[in-house]
Amino acid sequence: MGRVAAIDCGTNSVRLLIADIEGGNQTDLERRMEIVRLGQGVDRTGVLAPDALERTFTAMRGYQKLIRRHAAAHLGLGVPAPGAALECADLMPVRVVATSATRDAANRADFVAGVREIFGVEPEVITGHEEAELSFTGATRSITGVESPYLVVDIGGGSTEFVVGNASVEAARSVDIGCVRLTERHTGPDGLDVAGVIRDVEAALSQVEQVVPIRTAKTLIGLAGSVTTVAGIALDLPAYDPERIHHSRIPAAKVHEIAALLPRMTSEARAAIPVMHPGRVDVISAGATILDQIVRHFGFADVVVSEHDILDGIAWSIA
Repeated sequence: MGRVAAIDCGTNSVRLLIADIEGGNQTDLERRMEIVRLGQGVDRTGVLAPDALERTFTAMRGYQKLIRRHAAAHLGLGVPAPGAALECADLMPVRVVATSATRDAANRADFVAGVREIFGVEPEVITGHEEAELSFTGATRSITGVESPYLVVDIGGGSTEFVVGNASVEAARSVDIGCVRLTERHTGPDGLDVAGVIRDVEAALSQVEQVVPIRTAKTLIGLAGSVTTVAGIALDLPAYDPERIHHSRIPAAKVHEIAALLPRMTSEARAAIPVMHPGRVDVISAGATILDQIVRHFGFADVVVSEHDILDGIAWSIA
């Protein structure tokens, strides 16, 4: 297939993957992430805030420059001038996918117009089911040594996807229990109302069980920043290390311990955790609680953590 660019625009972050895909192999050239909090206030207002849109477009303009640089190198063109007429989509296949926050926003046309101007492609505001399928593909394509069927859980900022399958998706459901959404919904003067978060998660899990045969799954695979951050804490890493985190196996007892600890810590103490991204300090407690309740509710002994997720699924969908 050659060189492709995948962009995942979620509720909390916008991410870029530029990769060479040939046959069954993926070689990463760029893997970037910026916390932009696109979904700021969407659960309450139903619209994307102007400053959140501008933060997102600023990050995307940086990604546009990287795409042009890698495409030009691949094609032997030299680096195009900043004002050159060639769009990113003229230089390599580009797919931009937007998820929960944009699905829910009444003014998503503003987002679509901005993305079209930056990349020269129409962004796809995908359904929760499509999001789940892409996450499953990204998480399971390279996984080895774990028993299937898998339950792939992608804890995002606005929603969480649950997917059960072996080689392909057998059933999936997306529910609105993301770490940003539940933090905004349940934070008061005294901090995060963990009991309120748990109530929402339990209600959502009941919905999921109606359509996804979760209890047939042999392995829980967890994706996205809340899960990888919990894994980094559990592994006591001196700094965020995706290679150490990828395919690590975190025992349920460790997940319980971390989920109980994080909400009791001050914001400053959470920020001082070596693996903590500054953009996750305020939402990690809700994210860890979501993961903890999933592990408890379905009785998994551990969670296998994957650094590969919907972003990789988008890249493979291009191929």
